[in-house]
Amino acid sequence: MTVSRWVLHLPLTLPSRAYAVALVVVLRDSLGHVPELDFGEATLSAEDDQSRRTRIWCDARLGDGRRCVLPIRHDGRCR
Repeated sequence: MTVSRWVLHLPLTLPSRAYAVALVVVLRDSLGHVPELDFGEATLSAEDDQSRRTRIWCDARLGDGRRCVLPIRHDGRCR
């Protein structure tokens, strides 16, 4: 039997994309040890266009269960 999983959507309104990204960085840095939180899947959307979401992190799989922590479409190699 498969256990049901639930996704938490917690809308926040912030004055700019930069503030939103900064908040996600702080949350990732302080709560990244919680395995139930997947910051690699974090997305942003404009308040009046919530159906169009933009990824924040590259999130490419790097092996050993790690994922790239750099911004989406970054230059250079993943880390």
